[in-house]
Amino acid sequence: MLISGLEKMSLVDYDGFVSATVFTGGCNFRCGFCHNSPLVLSFKELPTISEQEVLDYLKKRRGLLDGVCISGGEPTLQKDLPLFIEKIKNLGYSIKLDTNGTNPDLVKTLWENKLVDYFATDIKADKENYHKVIGLSKYDTKNVEKTVEYFISNSVNHELRTTLIKEFHTPIVMENIGKWIKGTKKYCLQKFIDNENCIDKGFSEVDINTATEYKNLLKQYIPNTILRGY
Repeated sequence: MLISGLEKMSLVDYDGFVSATVFTGGCNFRCGFCHNSPLVLSFKELPTISEQEVLDYLKKRRGLLDGVCISGGEPTLQKDLPLFIEKIKNLGYSIKLDTNGTNPDLVKTLWENKLVDYFATDIKADKENYHKVIGLSKYDTKNVEKTVEYFISNSVNHELRTTLIKEFHTPIVMENIGKWIKGTKKYCLQKFIDNENCIDKGFSEVDINTATEYKNLLKQYIPNTILRGY
């Protein structure tokens, strides 16, 4: 495991849990509005944390922490991820995995082996515009589609979420997303906050009024659509 960061306590990364958050290095997307740019662009230059250091910390914090969120970067790029999660589960923690959904086979393995309790996956845009948001010249969304379909068809504990960017997310794009992910358990429309750690500059937040309009639009497809950060 390439572990590039550890947030020792969080009240916001895993709803309902006091959690630690483990950050893995490396990502197969280049989303310009990503706040974790060092984990995407320069993760090989960052100091690393050993698995043992993380596990030792979690052993000491049992009773004070009750969940662990594994984020990135993109954690499913780590070949040792299942074994690492198993070690954490053996300490009695609930596991949330943040993933971009590009590895549906691993998602299935983790769920069916009861290694992950909750998944959170970003839906970057509708299928036609996905490549624009993730910073690639072209992209076939088939793997993300497989992940979404698996979540919905197998009653997996999950949420889907979209960080709203004025330059990308129009009413048409949002309605297309709603039609695509209809049936998902929970859909979060997240407020974008610009900061110095973003990969690119020049993106704008969607204002509260427009975000509320999007929420109401999406509710016809996903009744449990909420705003986050507004």
